[in-house]
Formats: sequence, structure tokens, C-alpha cells
Amino acid sequence: MSIADLTSIKATQSAIEAGSVTTVQIVRHYLNRIEEERHLNIYVDVYGEDALREATRQDEARTQGARMGKLAGVVLSIKDVVCYAGHGVSAGSRMLEDFVAPYTATALQRLLDEDAIVIGRTNCDEFAMGSGNENSHYGPTRNAADPARVPGGSSGGAAVSVQAGTCLLAMGSSTGGSVRQPASFCGLYGFKPTYGRISRHGLIAYGSSFDQIGYLSRQPQDIALALEISAGSDAFDATAPNKAVPLYSKSDIVRSSQSIAYFEETLNNEAIDPAIRAATAKAIQDLEAAGHKLVPVSFNYFDYVVPTYYVLTTAEASSNLSRFDGMRYGYRSPEASDLTETYTKSRSEGFGTEVQRRILLGTFVLSSGYYDAYYGKAQKVRRLIRDQLQGILDVHDFILMPVSPSLPWPVGEQVDDPVANYLADIYTVMANLAGLPAVAIPVATDGHLPVGYQLMADQWEEGKLLDFVRGL
Repeated sequence: MSIADLTSIKATQSAIEAGSVTTVQIVRHYLNRIEEERHLNIYVDVYGEDALREATRQDEARTQGARMGKLAGVVLSIKDVVCYAGHGVSAGSRMLEDFVAPYTATALQRLLDEDAIVIGRTNCDEFAMGSGNENSHYGPTRNAADPARVPGGSSGGAAVSVQAGTCLLAMGSSTGGSVRQPASFCGLYGFKPTYGRISRHGLIAYGSSFDQIGYLSRQPQDIALALEISAGSDAFDATAPNKAVPLYSKSDIVRSSQSIAYFEETLNNEAIDPAIRAATAKAIQDLEAAGHKLVPVSFNYFDYVVPTYYVLTTAEASSNLSRFDGMRYGYRSPEASDLTETYTKSRSEGFGTEVQRRILLGTFVLSSGYYDAYYGKAQKVRRLIRDQLQGILDVHDFILMPVSPSLPWPVGEQVDDPVANYLADIYTVMANLAGLPAVAIPVATDGHLPVGYQLMADQWEEGKLLDFVRGL
């Protein structure tokens, strides 16, 4: 078996323990893959020397009989919004191009403590704002299935890092679907947990009440293990509650009949690509054939999902990104001659077009005279959306939906059409609005392009969701 065939944590660790491959050989293989796939623009920075040094340490420790961590031999990529002490983190932006993280994100530190090996940080839409990974200061990442097309965003680099075989597991982040959508575009499993299940400490903020770290992998079992290790309360994050974390990787596969709701609107909506409608319909048929109960339900707020999401997230972005003012850290314009110019020129030159657009929109909806009309009303609609989804999940085990209404589009096709990009999020933002766990599941290809669907579960039901997916 070649290293390229080791597509799960279990297979990789078994090969290492059997002596058929070393950790150093695995890391060298991935570094070679990164070089071979450089045209896809996956990585902002590659930590080759660090990864080889850690791999050597692990191989030596293993020969001496030392106890190895749960993630020994597992090579991981991290999205360029996750802090890793002593390494750059730029959020795909000129604003933070030269910034070095002073500490490590809690979730990442927990993986490192179990011997995970970080091979590099992956390209992403600037400050995680985008659906195609085209808004990055470093240029677009390309889909390994078709380099002329986008991989999805904003965790597009994270998705392609696994898709192209440059690592085993990827850490991404999701504000409105930025793990599930690129996972679907790249033929992977992509998972976001309940809001608060994983600490956000060390994750560069976009929309604080939405942001959540998530994972992309070829195997749901690998995601279960990573979640088990990284989840839990954190003194640095008050939104991560002191709630027991189940042993996700040890639980049994769900084989009993489950009740799964789906929205009929997603099967007869002409705005959805025919290949996605067909894949969703087939998933429903396959689940019914497996003995599960598929129940059509209605959802009253589809027309309000995207507007609500973008009013609220841009408002939070306007507040969060106000700290990047050219004064304390980040880019400072060399052309500024006074305080006002330092603020305006640093932000105008440091932020890209899409980030500026969202800051302006968020500042507008928070401004005097418009706060109640936009932000306040959006918060009320968010509650209505959450309550209706909660009502469905009170009756059914899961909710099934497409991940995206479209297949991966050609690079550059939607750069000047922000509305089209925003509408691409219509089926993923619901889980983030409601704080629910959700997973993208690869099911088919349209010729050569991957297609998937997603399942949502009730709050704190990550284990039940992952157990079910593992049994498919």
C-alpha cells in the first residue's frame, strides 16, 4: 500500500505501527504533493522544516516505546485564520500580511498536544468573507477536480489541501457554511459543530455569534476524533460552555431507523442546478431504501435567510474589524501624514474590495436611524428561523438539504457579482443562524465535479449526527 492510499487516521497509524512506513516518510510524501500541486495555490505558508522535525521526534519516540498521542502521525493543515504561535496568520489579507501569532488557538493546541503535525496554513477568502476562495490577497485557490473552477469558500484552501492529497485532515472555520460548501465542491466530508462546542479562542473573528471551527476529511471517523479532542470548555472563551464532551470516536454507528425531514422546495426549485436536485433526490431514495423515514416538511423563511444572515454578519464584521486601524498592529499606510489619514488610508489599502463592502454594509445597518429597521429586525427573524428549525428537530432526527444551489463555478465568473455569491449560501447559513451542528456528505459527481448534500441535527447532537453518517 502506498502512502497515497492512507486516507484515514486509522489506516495511517496502523501502517506506522506495523513499520511499513515512517512518520518522516509520510511528511515527505505530503511535502512532495504540495510542490506537485502548487498551481492550485493551496497554501499561504508551508511548515516543511517544522513538520519534518516533529515527524523525526515522533519516530524516535516510538522506537523508544514512548506513549504516542491520539493523533500521532496525522498531518494537518490549518486555515489562515487560526493562530499558531510563532507562525504567520493573515486571514488572507494584506492587512495582516506580516503578522505573527503570539499564541496558539485553543482548538489547535489540543490537537498538537495529541501529536498532530501541522504542515502549513491554507489560503482562504479575506477574513473568511466569500463563497469561492477568490477574495484572498494571495489570489484564488483552484479546485483539484477542475482547476478552472472554484473550490468553494471561505475554507477553499483547507478543502483542496485534503482533496489534492497534501494532508490527511484540515481545520477550517464556518461563519455561514464555509466548511460544508467547499467540502461539497471538493468531494469531502465537512463538519461544523454546535455553536460553542469548540472554543473560538485564537480564531480571527468575522461574525462572533456565527463563527465556529470545523473540520474537513475523507472519513467522518477522522472528524469525530478531531472533534473529541478539540471540543470542550475554555477559560478564554465564554461561549464555550462547561458541557461534557462525548467520546465521539468510540460511539456506535447508528443503524436503527431515523426520521429525516427534507424541504420539498429544494427538489422542485428551478434555480437549483439539475445535478444537485438529482443528487438530493437520490440521497432521499437511498436513505428510504436503507429503512429510514423521509418526511417532506415546509419552511416559511427561505426568502429571509440570506438577508438576515448578511445584515447580522456584516454588522458584527464592522465591529470586529474596527480594531484594524493602522495603529496597534497590521498594515499601516506609508502615505499617511496624520491620524485621520492613518485610519482611512491604512484601511482602504489594507482591506480588499469584498471586506470593505461588508464593513460599509455593517456600519450602515448599525447606524443611528437604521439600527432598529435592519439589525434589530434581523435579530427577530433569526429567532423565527431558529425556532422553526428547532420545531422540526423536536419531531425529526435530522434535516436534509442540498449544500449549495450551484456546482463549482468558473474562477472569475462571479467576482463582480456579490449577490450571486451571497445567494450561494442560502442552504448553509441556516445552521449557523440557529447554531446547529451540520455535516456535508459527498455522494456523486456531475461528470467530473463533486456533488454532496448536508444533514443538520439538534444542538449538542454532534455524536448522533456523526454516528449516523459513519453508517451510511
